[in-house]
Amino acid sequence: MASFCAKCGAEVSPDKQFCTACGTPSAAGAAVVAPAQPAAPPASSGSSAVKIVLIIVAIFVGLGIIGAGLFGFAVWRVSRAIHVSGPGGQVTMSTPGGTFTANESKTYSASELGVDIYPGALSAKGSMRMDLPTGSMVTGIFVTSDSKDQVVSYYKGKFGSEASVFETGEGAVLTLTKSPQESVMVTVTAKPSENEGKTQIAIVHTKSNKAT
Repeated sequence: MASFCAKCGAEVSPDKQFCTACGTPSAAGAAVVAPAQPAAPPASSGSSAVKIVLIIVAIFVGLGIIGAGLFGFAVWRVSRAIHVSGPGGQVTMSTPGGTFTANESKTYSASELGVDIYPGALSAKGSMRMDLPTGSMVTGIFVTSDSKDQVVSYYKGKFGSEASVFETGEGAVLTLTKSPQESVMVTVTAKPSENEGKTQIAIVHTKSNKAT
């Protein structure tokens, strides 16, 4: 069926999309163009990132809870193994490995310390005793108004020539090895800013139960 151009009136063949006379698009050949559909928005990468962050946070929180649980379990095990008592200012800690005793008012004897106590010296804070399956250690702390040189001279005489002596301006360390299983160390410290200006004497006597 023939049709005519709406602009110039020329006959337009049905198989033609444009008028051959004036070039106007023919009504029959005009294609109906469907409106373009908006492209679907790409999947939001933000939601994926949020999920990844949440997973990482959950992992760290989980590890933190596990770590706290392990730490708590370790503390519980230690608390079950250690028993502390303190009658009369004395603190005694008993563990499967041995006993530790500290007493501010305790004064150990010369036999317990392995050497004589400096004449006139007074007991000070810090004395303690530790007994283990492998041996023992007794520490006695004393103070005296005498000078560092007087105290060092006294213990040099007690230890004799076999003692090892290391001296500085404010202190000295004297060590005597009585046997492979027993030793005595005397540390003498004199600092005007400490112990009310008095000389401090720390005696450490160690014994080992191990065979040589």
